[in-house]
Amino acid sequence: MKVTEHIKNAKGKTLISFEILPPLKGKKIKNLYDVLDPLMEFKPPFIDVTYHREEYLYKIRPSGYYEKTSIRKRPGTVGICAAIKYRYGVDAVPHLICGGFTVEETENALIDLNYLGINNILALRGDARKFERNFVPTAGGHNYAIDMVKQLKSMNDGQYLDHSIVNGENTDFCIGVAGYPEKHFEAPNMKSDFYWLKEKIKAGADYIVTQMFFDNQKYFDFVDLCRANGINVPIIPGLKPITRAKQMTSIPRTFFIDMPDDLVDAVRQCKDQDAVKEVGIEWCIQQSKELKAKGAPCLHYYTMGNVETFRRIAATVA
Repeated sequence: MKVTEHIKNAKGKTLISFEILPPLKGKKIKNLYDVLDPLMEFKPPFIDVTYHREEYLYKIRPSGYYEKTSIRKRPGTVGICAAIKYRYGVDAVPHLICGGFTVEETENALIDLNYLGINNILALRGDARKFERNFVPTAGGHNYAIDMVKQLKSMNDGQYLDHSIVNGENTDFCIGVAGYPEKHFEAPNMKSDFYWLKEKIKAGADYIVTQMFFDNQKYFDFVDLCRANGINVPIIPGLKPITRAKQMTSIPRTFFIDMPDDLVDAVRQCKDQDAVKEVGIEWCIQQSKELKAKGAPCLHYYTMGNVETFRRIAATVA
Protein backbone atom coordinates (compact mmCIF):
# COMPACT_ATOMS: atom_id res chain seq x y z
CA MET A 1 0.00 0.00 0.00
CA LYS A 2 1.16 3.53 -0.70
CA VAL A 3 2.22 5.90 2.08
CA THR A 4 -0.51 8.31 1.00
CA GLU A 5 -3.09 5.51 1.20
CA HIS A 6 -2.00 4.62 4.72
CA ILE A 7 -2.47 8.25 5.73
CA LYS A 8 -5.87 8.48 4.04
CA ASN A 9 -7.08 5.21 5.58
CA ALA A 10 -6.03 6.39 9.06
CA LYS A 11 -8.87 8.97 8.85
CA GLY A 12 -7.10 11.60 10.92
CA LYS A 13 -5.34 9.24 13.33
CA THR A 14 -1.63 9.96 13.67
CA LEU A 15 0.49 7.04 12.47
CA ILE A 16 3.96 6.06 13.71
CA SER A 17 6.77 5.07 11.34
CA PHE A 18 10.48 4.43 11.68
CA GLU A 19 13.61 4.93 9.59
CA ILE A 20 16.42 2.40 9.85
CA LEU A 21 19.97 2.01 8.59
CA PRO A 22 21.02 -1.00 6.50
CA PRO A 23 23.51 -3.21 8.37
CA LEU A 24 27.17 -2.56 7.73
CA LYS A 25 28.70 -4.73 5.02
CA GLY A 26 29.63 -8.11 6.48
CA LYS A 27 27.02 -8.01 9.25
CA LYS A 28 24.03 -10.35 9.56
CA ILE A 29 20.51 -9.29 8.66
CA LYS A 30 19.63 -10.49 12.17
CA ASN A 31 21.13 -7.19 13.34
CA LEU A 32 18.33 -5.47 11.45
CA TYR A 33 15.66 -7.77 12.86
CA ASP A 34 16.96 -7.13 16.39
CA VAL A 35 16.15 -3.45 15.82
CA LEU A 36 12.79 -3.94 14.14
CA ASP A 37 11.31 -6.82 16.15
CA PRO A 38 10.71 -4.71 19.29
CA LEU A 39 9.22 -1.86 17.23
CA MET A 40 6.57 -4.00 15.54
CA GLU A 41 4.31 -3.74 18.59
CA PHE A 42 3.54 -0.19 17.46
CA LYS A 43 2.23 -1.46 14.12
CA PRO A 44 4.13 0.93 11.83
CA PRO A 45 2.42 1.01 8.43
CA PHE A 46 5.75 1.59 6.71
CA ILE A 47 9.49 1.50 7.43
CA ASP A 48 12.01 3.71 5.65
CA VAL A 49 15.40 2.25 4.70
CA THR A 50 18.23 4.68 4.07
CA TYR A 51 20.68 4.55 1.15
CA HIS A 52 24.29 5.66 1.49
CA ARG A 53 26.65 7.06 -1.08
CA GLU A 54 30.02 5.42 -1.71
CA GLU A 55 33.03 6.63 0.23
CA TYR A 56 36.60 6.99 -0.95
CA LEU A 57 39.52 5.42 0.85
CA TYR A 58 43.16 6.23 0.15
CA LYS A 59 45.70 3.41 0.52
CA ILE A 60 49.41 4.02 0.30
CA ARG A 61 51.19 1.85 -2.25
CA PRO A 62 54.80 0.58 -2.07
CA SER A 63 55.77 3.35 -4.51
CA GLY A 64 54.69 5.94 -1.96
CA TYR A 65 51.71 7.08 -4.02
CA TYR A 66 48.17 6.83 -2.73
CA GLU A 67 45.60 4.62 -4.43
CA LYS A 68 42.02 5.90 -4.39
CA THR A 69 39.41 3.16 -3.88
CA SER A 70 35.65 3.32 -3.61
CA ILE A 71 33.66 1.46 -0.97
CA ARG A 72 29.98 1.32 -0.07
CA LYS A 73 29.71 0.48 3.63
CA ARG A 74 25.94 -0.04 3.86
CA PRO A 75 24.75 -1.76 0.67
CA GLY A 76 21.61 -3.84 0.34
CA THR A 77 18.75 -1.36 0.60
CA VAL A 78 16.65 -3.14 -2.06
CA GLY A 79 17.16 -6.56 -0.47
CA ILE A 80 16.45 -5.19 3.00
CA CYS A 81 13.19 -3.65 1.79
CA ALA A 82 12.16 -7.04 0.42
CA ALA A 83 13.08 -8.71 3.74
CA ILE A 84 10.99 -6.19 5.70
CA LYS A 85 8.01 -6.61 3.41
CA TYR A 86 8.00 -10.38 3.57
CA ARG A 87 9.04 -10.87 7.20
CA TYR A 88 6.70 -8.33 8.75
CA GLY A 89 4.07 -7.66 6.08
CA VAL A 90 4.95 -3.96 6.43
CA ASP A 91 5.48 -1.63 3.49
CA ALA A 92 9.11 -0.62 3.01
CA VAL A 93 10.17 2.78 1.68
CA PRO A 94 13.65 2.67 0.14
CA HIS A 95 15.56 5.92 -0.09
CA LEU A 96 17.03 6.42 -3.55
CA ILE A 97 19.75 9.02 -3.96
CA CYS A 98 21.26 10.77 -6.95
CA GLY A 99 24.89 10.59 -5.86
CA GLY A 100 26.74 7.43 -6.84
CA PHE A 101 24.28 6.18 -9.47
CA THR A 102 23.70 6.72 -13.15
CA VAL A 103 20.15 7.22 -14.38
CA GLU A 104 20.24 3.71 -15.87
CA GLU A 105 21.33 2.20 -12.55
CA THR A 106 18.49 4.08 -10.90
CA GLU A 107 16.03 2.74 -13.47
CA ASN A 108 17.28 -0.81 -12.94
CA ALA A 109 16.87 -0.48 -9.17
CA LEU A 110 13.34 0.81 -9.69
CA ILE A 111 12.54 -2.14 -11.96
CA ASP A 112 13.76 -4.54 -9.24
CA LEU A 113 11.64 -2.76 -6.63
CA ASN A 114 8.62 -2.89 -8.91
CA TYR A 115 9.09 -6.65 -9.39
CA LEU A 116 9.22 -7.04 -5.60
CA GLY A 117 5.94 -5.16 -5.15
CA ILE A 118 7.64 -2.25 -3.38
CA ASN A 119 5.90 0.88 -4.60
CA ASN A 120 6.98 3.64 -2.22
CA ILE A 121 10.16 5.65 -2.89
CA LEU A 122 11.75 8.57 -1.06
CA ALA A 123 13.64 10.46 -3.78
CA LEU A 124 16.64 12.39 -2.46
CA ARG A 125 19.64 14.12 -3.91
CA GLY A 126 21.82 12.76 -1.12
CA ASP A 127 24.75 14.29 0.69
CA ALA A 128 28.20 15.18 -0.49
CA ARG A 129 30.85 12.52 -0.07
CA LYS A 130 32.81 12.51 3.14
CA PHE A 131 35.53 15.16 3.08
CA GLU A 132 33.95 16.94 0.08
CA ARG A 133 32.51 20.38 0.68
CA ASN A 134 29.88 20.29 -2.08
CA PHE A 135 27.69 17.64 -3.68
CA VAL A 136 29.32 16.36 -6.87
CA PRO A 137 26.90 14.58 -9.27
CA THR A 138 27.87 11.22 -10.66
CA ALA A 139 28.66 11.21 -14.38
CA GLY A 140 25.49 10.10 -16.12
CA GLY A 141 23.46 10.55 -12.94
CA HIS A 142 20.92 13.03 -11.67
CA ASN A 143 21.95 16.42 -10.35
CA TYR A 144 18.89 17.04 -8.17
CA ALA A 145 16.05 15.16 -6.49
CA ILE A 146 13.55 16.74 -8.88
CA ASP A 147 15.29 14.91 -11.74
CA MET A 148 14.69 11.59 -10.00
CA VAL A 149 11.06 12.55 -9.33
CA LYS A 150 10.65 13.16 -13.07
CA GLN A 151 12.21 9.77 -13.85
CA LEU A 152 9.82 8.08 -11.42
CA LYS A 153 6.85 9.89 -12.92
CA SER A 154 7.95 8.85 -16.42
CA MET A 155 8.09 5.20 -15.35
CA ASN A 156 4.64 5.56 -13.80
CA ASP A 157 3.55 6.69 -17.26
CA GLY A 158 5.25 3.68 -18.91
CA GLN A 159 8.19 5.66 -20.30
CA TYR A 160 11.69 4.22 -19.94
CA LEU A 161 15.17 5.45 -20.84
CA ASP A 162 15.21 3.15 -23.87
CA HIS A 163 12.78 4.99 -26.14
CA SER A 164 12.48 1.93 -28.38
CA ILE A 165 10.35 0.34 -25.63
CA VAL A 166 6.70 0.56 -26.62
CA ASN A 167 3.80 -0.29 -24.35
CA GLY A 168 6.13 -0.27 -21.36
CA GLU A 169 4.59 -1.29 -18.04
CA ASN A 170 3.25 1.59 -16.01
CA THR A 171 4.82 1.40 -12.56
CA ASP A 172 2.83 2.71 -9.61
CA PHE A 173 5.36 4.36 -7.35
CA CYS A 174 4.26 6.68 -4.55
CA ILE A 175 6.94 9.38 -4.45
CA GLY A 176 8.14 11.10 -1.31
CA VAL A 177 10.55 14.04 -1.12
CA ALA A 178 12.35 15.90 1.65
CA GLY A 179 11.22 19.20 3.15
CA TYR A 180 13.16 21.59 5.38
CA PRO A 181 11.23 23.54 8.06
CA GLU A 182 14.36 25.63 8.67
CA LYS A 183 15.38 25.90 4.99
CA HIS A 184 17.81 23.72 3.06
CA PHE A 185 21.29 25.01 3.82
CA GLU A 186 22.07 25.55 0.13
CA ALA A 187 18.94 27.63 -0.54
CA PRO A 188 19.55 31.40 -0.48
CA ASN A 189 16.28 32.00 1.36
CA MET A 190 13.01 30.31 2.31
CA LYS A 191 11.19 31.66 -0.76
CA SER A 192 13.67 29.93 -3.05
CA ASP A 193 13.45 26.74 -1.01
CA PHE A 194 9.65 26.71 -1.35
CA TYR A 195 9.89 27.35 -5.06
CA TRP A 196 11.93 24.18 -5.59
CA LEU A 197 9.80 22.17 -3.18
CA LYS A 198 6.70 23.14 -5.13
CA GLU A 199 8.48 22.21 -8.37
CA LYS A 200 9.08 18.71 -6.97
CA ILE A 201 5.39 18.41 -6.15
CA LYS A 202 4.42 19.63 -9.63
CA ALA A 203 6.85 17.08 -11.11
CA GLY A 204 4.96 14.25 -9.40
CA ALA A 205 5.89 13.97 -5.71
CA ASP A 206 3.05 12.71 -3.50
CA TYR A 207 4.17 13.53 0.03
CA ILE A 208 6.88 15.28 2.06
CA VAL A 209 9.01 14.06 4.99
CA THR A 210 10.74 16.82 6.93
CA GLN A 211 14.24 17.16 8.20
CA MET A 212 14.42 16.75 11.97
CA PHE A 213 13.54 19.77 14.09
CA PHE A 214 13.37 20.45 17.83
CA ASP A 215 10.93 23.37 17.87
CA ASN A 216 7.45 22.28 16.79
CA GLN A 217 6.56 25.82 15.78
CA LYS A 218 9.06 25.44 12.95
CA TYR A 219 7.01 22.52 11.62
CA PHE A 220 3.66 24.28 12.06
CA ASP A 221 4.96 27.39 10.27
CA PHE A 222 6.39 25.19 7.51
CA VAL A 223 3.04 23.47 6.96
CA ASP A 224 1.27 26.82 6.87
CA LEU A 225 3.75 28.17 4.32
CA CYS A 226 3.37 25.04 2.22
CA ARG A 227 -0.39 25.44 2.15
CA ALA A 228 -0.05 29.15 1.36
CA ASN A 229 2.23 28.21 -1.55
CA GLY A 230 -0.26 25.71 -2.96
CA ILE A 231 1.52 22.61 -1.62
CA ASN A 232 -1.29 20.39 -0.35
CA VAL A 233 0.29 16.92 -0.07
CA PRO A 234 0.75 15.21 3.32
CA ILE A 235 3.67 16.58 5.33
CA ILE A 236 5.22 14.06 7.73
CA PRO A 237 7.36 15.45 10.58
CA GLY A 238 10.73 13.77 11.10
CA LEU A 239 11.87 13.43 14.73
CA LYS A 240 15.05 12.44 16.53
CA PRO A 241 15.87 12.82 20.25
CA ILE A 242 19.10 14.20 21.64
CA THR A 243 20.99 11.37 23.36
CA ARG A 244 24.46 12.88 23.87
CA ALA A 245 25.62 16.34 24.89
CA LYS A 246 27.90 16.75 21.86
CA GLN A 247 24.85 16.57 19.59
CA MET A 248 23.92 20.05 20.75
CA THR A 249 26.70 21.32 18.51
CA SER A 250 27.11 18.50 15.97
CA ILE A 251 23.45 18.46 14.85
CA PRO A 252 23.23 22.21 14.17
CA ARG A 253 26.60 22.09 12.40
CA THR A 254 25.67 19.09 10.24
CA PHE A 255 21.99 19.77 9.56
CA PHE A 256 21.84 23.59 9.90
CA ILE A 257 19.00 23.60 12.40
CA ASP A 258 18.47 25.60 15.60
CA MET A 259 18.17 24.23 19.10
CA PRO A 260 15.50 25.84 21.33
CA ASP A 261 16.80 27.78 24.32
CA ASP A 262 14.90 25.60 26.82
CA LEU A 263 16.46 22.43 25.40
CA VAL A 264 19.97 23.92 25.43
CA ASP A 265 19.52 25.09 29.03
CA ALA A 266 18.20 21.69 30.15
CA VAL A 267 21.13 19.83 28.59
CA ARG A 268 23.62 22.30 30.02
CA GLN A 269 22.36 21.51 33.52
CA CYS A 270 22.83 17.75 33.10
CA LYS A 271 25.45 16.08 35.28
CA ASP A 272 26.18 13.17 32.93
CA GLN A 273 25.25 11.56 29.61
CA ASP A 274 22.43 9.51 31.15
CA ALA A 275 20.78 12.72 32.26
CA VAL A 276 21.25 14.22 28.78
CA LYS A 277 19.56 11.18 27.25
CA GLU A 278 16.61 11.50 29.63
CA VAL A 279 16.20 15.17 28.71
CA GLY A 280 16.32 14.31 25.01
CA ILE A 281 13.78 11.52 25.29
CA GLU A 282 11.35 13.62 27.30
CA TRP A 283 11.71 16.51 24.84
CA CYS A 284 10.93 14.19 21.93
CA ILE A 285 7.94 12.74 23.78
CA GLN A 286 6.50 16.20 24.36
CA GLN A 287 7.16 17.13 20.72
CA SER A 288 5.37 13.97 19.62
CA LYS A 289 2.36 14.54 21.86
CA GLU A 290 1.89 18.10 20.61
CA LEU A 291 2.28 17.10 16.96
CA LYS A 292 -0.23 14.29 17.44
CA ALA A 293 -2.69 16.59 19.22
CA LYS A 294 -2.50 19.06 16.34
CA GLY A 295 -3.15 16.44 13.67
CA ALA A 296 0.24 15.52 12.18
CA PRO A 297 -0.45 12.67 9.75
CA CYS A 298 2.45 10.53 10.96
CA LEU A 299 5.34 10.73 13.42
CA HIS A 300 8.45 9.55 11.59
CA TYR A 301 11.33 8.61 13.88
CA TYR A 302 14.97 8.55 12.75
CA THR A 303 16.07 5.56 14.84
CA MET A 304 19.75 5.16 13.83
CA GLY A 305 19.48 1.67 15.36
CA ASN A 306 18.70 3.04 18.83
CA VAL A 307 15.81 0.70 19.51
CA GLU A 308 15.27 1.08 23.27
CA THR A 309 15.09 4.86 23.07
CA PHE A 310 12.40 4.74 20.43
CA ARG A 311 10.46 2.00 22.17
CA ARG A 312 10.17 4.31 25.16
CA ILE A 313 9.08 7.25 23.04
CA ALA A 314 6.59 5.31 20.93
CA ALA A 315 5.11 3.51 23.96
CA THR A 316 4.36 6.87 25.58
CA VAL A 317 2.93 8.46 22.45
CA ALA A 318 1.02 5.57 20.81
